[in-house]
Amino acid sequence: MRVGLLSQWFDPEPGPASLPGVLAHGLARRGHEVRVVTGFPNYPAGRIMPGYTMSRRADELHGDVRVRRVALYPSHDSSSVRRLANYTSFAASALASGVSRLRGADAVWVYNSPITVALPMWYLRYVYKIPVLLHVFDMWPENIEASGFLPAGPLRRPVRNGISAWCRAMYRSAARVAYISPGEKELLLRQGVPEEKLVYIPLWSDERLIAERPVDMRSELGLSPDQIVLVYAGAMGEAQGLEALIDACALVDDPRFVCLIAGSGISEGSLRQRAEVAGVTNVRFLGRLPKERMSALMATSDAQYVSMRSTYTIPSKVQLILASARPMLAAADGDVATLVRDSGAGITARPGDASSIADGIRLLGRSGREHLRALGSQGCSYYAQTFSVASALDRVESTLRQIKDVRRSS
Repeated sequence: MRVGLLSQWFDPEPGPASLPGVLAHGLARRGHEVRVVTGFPNYPAGRIMPGYTMSRRADELHGDVRVRRVALYPSHDSSSVRRLANYTSFAASALASGVSRLRGADAVWVYNSPITVALPMWYLRYVYKIPVLLHVFDMWPENIEASGFLPAGPLRRPVRNGISAWCRAMYRSAARVAYISPGEKELLLRQGVPEEKLVYIPLWSDERLIAERPVDMRSELGLSPDQIVLVYAGAMGEAQGLEALIDACALVDDPRFVCLIAGSGISEGSLRQRAEVAGVTNVRFLGRLPKERMSALMATSDAQYVSMRSTYTIPSKVQLILASARPMLAAADGDVATLVRDSGAGITARPGDASSIADGIRLLGRSGREHLRALGSQGCSYYAQTFSVASALDRVESTLRQIKDVRRSS
C-alpha cells in the first residue's frame, strides 16, 4: 500500500512524539511505501533541534521513509497564545506545503493531537478523497482542560463547546477512529462516534530504547547498590499532578529511598521550589536528559512513578515501563489503575493524595528486589501480549487495508 502519515510530531523528538516514527518505519519494513508530513522537531524544549534549519519545507529520507517537514512556530511553554501559534502554524504549513506530498496515498494515518491537524486532514479527505484513520492519542477538550489551558471565566464554556464541535467534525470525516483505552472509547461514544467506526489500537512503545541492556546510572549519580530508587521521567505540567509526589517523599523516612525526577515542563520551577521550601532531601531533579540516556535511567530504577489527573487515558510512558520490565507506582484512577491491576505490574495509589503515595513508596521498600523484579516481569509479559509494536502494526495495517478497500468499492 501507499501509506501516508500526518503528524506534527516525529523523530527525533522523544517520548510520545517518537511513536509515529516507530509506526512509519514498521510499516515500511512490511513493504509499504510510506510518506510522512510533519513539522521541524522542537518538542519538548520548544526550540528547533540542532542539525535543523527552519525553512518553508524540507524533504528528507529516513531509511526507507520519505519525510516532508514544514515550517512552524516552535514553542512548548506555558503560554496559551504561543502554544496555539505552534499548533496553528503547523496546520497552515502542512496545508500549504505538505499535503501534496501525500496525494495518491491509499490511506492516511493521522495523529489527532493537536486538533488543528484537522485542516490538512480535511483537505486530504475531501479534496484528494483519501480515507483517514484518525488515531486519538489525546481526548480534546479534556486534554487541555487537565493541562490548565482552557480560559477561566465566561469564555470557558463556549471555548470548550467549540473544541468539542470541532472534534466531532474530525470524527465524522474519518473512515475509522482508533482509541487507545476503554475510557477513551466511552468518551468517543458519548461524542456521537458510531461504534462500528471505532477500532481499538492501544499505544505501543519505542522499543529501540530497550533493545540493549545499558549500564545503569547509580555510580554516576553517587547512589549505593542498596538504595531504593523511584524514578519519574517525563513532562512536568498540571496534568501530571507531581506536587503530591514531592509531599509524599517528605513523609518517607526510609534512609535507603531516593526519588529521581527527570524531564521538564511548566511546573518544573514550582516543583523544585516546593521541594526546597519543604526541605525534602530524598528527591533529586536531573533536568532533561537526552533521549539516548533514558534507557540507562530506566535501568537505574527499582520502580517507575506514573501520575495522571485524568482517568480516561493511558500515558505512553506506561508502555515503555512495562516493556522495560520495571514495576510501577501509579498514582492514578481509571484506565491506568485498571491496567496496573490487570497486568500485575505494580502498586496503585490515590492521585493527589500524598499519604497514599507515601504508603506505596514504603511498600516498595518492604517488597524486596526479588519481588519487584517479579512485578516487572509480569508487566513485560503483559506488554508483549497487549502493546507490542508488532501487535500495533498488525492493527494499524489491517485497518488501513479495510479503509482502502472501502474507498475502492465506493
